[in-house]
Amino acid sequence: MKQLFTLFTLLFLSQFSMAQENTNLVFFSEQGQQFYIILNGVQQNANPETNVRVTNLIQPYYKVKVKFADGITADIDKTLNFNPGTETTYSIKSSNKGEIVLRWMSEVPIAQAPRPMAGQNVIVYHSTPITTTTQTTVISNTTTNPNNSGVSMGVNVNDPGYNGGNINMNININDGMGTQTQSTTTTYSTTTTTSSSSTGGNVGTVQNGYVMPGYNGNVGCNGYPMSESRFNEVVKSIEAKSFDDSKLTMSKQVINTNCMTSAQVKRLMLLFSFEGTRLELAKYAYGYTYDIGNYYQLNDAFTFESSIDELNEYTSGFRR
Repeated sequence: MKQLFTLFTLLFLSQFSMAQENTNLVFFSEQGQQFYIILNGVQQNANPETNVRVTNLIQPYYKVKVKFADGITADIDKTLNFNPGTETTYSIKSSNKGEIVLRWMSEVPIAQAPRPMAGQNVIVYHSTPITTTTQTTVISNTTTNPNNSGVSMGVNVNDPGYNGGNINMNININDGMGTQTQSTTTTYSTTTTTSSSSTGGNVGTVQNGYVMPGYNGNVGCNGYPMSESRFNEVVKSIEAKSFDDSKLTMSKQVINTNCMTSAQVKRLMLLFSFEGTRLELAKYAYGYTYDIGNYYQLNDAFTFESSIDELNEYTSGFRR
């Protein structure tokens, strides 16, 4: 009986330990729609984003709502199940029927998860609603001078560049022995968003960008490029695939959730025998490459000048 009790105790502790293992969820929009992530009825990101990573999740499943900022696209409601101790990525994309759907994309142990990329909003999961406070500062100036003319003028400006601020100006000048009075009122509103998270984390922490030593050219993605050790593991996994279609799909999955270097993209291209496949991969990876000023190095992976010309035309017209 004592041995049986010990066995049950160990099983319970094992299950409890697994339940306490933290999990990350990543959501990104393939077409650039901005959205809010709501987990178990609590909104996580204060502002609409295109790429959100929620960390420190401890439950094995959550009810998620993806609410789009455009007010037109229908919300997505889904229950997500995932393994503890992992980072699971979901893409928001168009289905074959033209509907916007949420699809599982990849899962890796948290220890192997890539660094946050540029533009990714990293949020510590919180189970309490986001609160917003607004502080308003009003500045008024009044001057009085003798004047014998008569003028009346009013100006109202609503400039979104002032972070919700408004500028109101009124000038009145009286006739005769009156006085000239000019009053200017400027109002600035500063909004701070916080969450009383039980984990004590901040909402909307944006990671600092990576700076490549010795590189001063244009930057395509400000995240940290994939480490060489992890990239070598990815190359081995892709090489193990039997068909080019499978290799291309896996390559795109890796590129889609990482910041790459031009040299890494070139190595991926050389895994394919067909010129057209190399060109497709080079086009796809351009928006996820850090040192795009070195993208000319990919030309060596092509056999035909026409492929080089087509890639150059594509990158020249690329818009983020």
